Amino acid sequence: MKAIVGSRSLVDALVPEDRFQRLAWQVVLAVLGTLVLSISAKIKVPMWPVDASLQTLAVFVIAASYGMRLGTATLLLYLLEGALGLPVFQGTPERGIGLAYMAGPTGGYLVGFVVAAAIIGWCADRGWDRNPFKLLGVMVVAEVAMLALGALWLAHLFGIDKAFVYGIGPFIITDLLKIVLAACIVPALWRILRRLRV
Repeated sequence: MKAIVGSRSLVDALVPEDRFQRLAWQVVLAVLGTLVLSISAKIKVPMWPVDASLQTLAVFVIAASYGMRLGTATLLLYLLEGALGLPVFQGTPERGIGLAYMAGPTGGYLVGFVVAAAIIGWCADRGWDRNPFKLLGVMVVAEVAMLALGALWLAHLFGIDKAFVYGIGPFIITDLLKIVLAACIVPALWRILRRLRV
């Protein structure tokens, strides 16, 4: 196993160094990540002003734990599953499936998930995931990028006046809470791992 100090991401510290074993583990982790994303999309938490899913939390924790390459690949695999018609998204199958659903109001946010995962994963690969304050700052930037892409797509579909009211405003409070939680979870996992390796 790789020493914790030289590890780029949390998962990097856990998977074997052997090339083929590492690849096998990464495939398994990517599939498990899409399963977590699917389940988190279906869980609704009553909050104000709108009910929230746990999906943003899952995206951010996966990105920070997996690093840029595996985290982004996991999000792309998740989108591929959805494009192929699997009911992995929040509104599926009730509001449609496949590409038709992805072209709807949530399409910009789905692309935003990938961008957010790349931003967070890139910083995690550089050790920012070990410090909750640095990770919080990175996650805020990723959140802004994700909401901006979602709002831009909504503006394209419904007009710019509705983009902020329906695409950003209702999610600010709930997403900030999820960001704080995610920024605490990953550094805590690093501390646990260090104690286990001592």
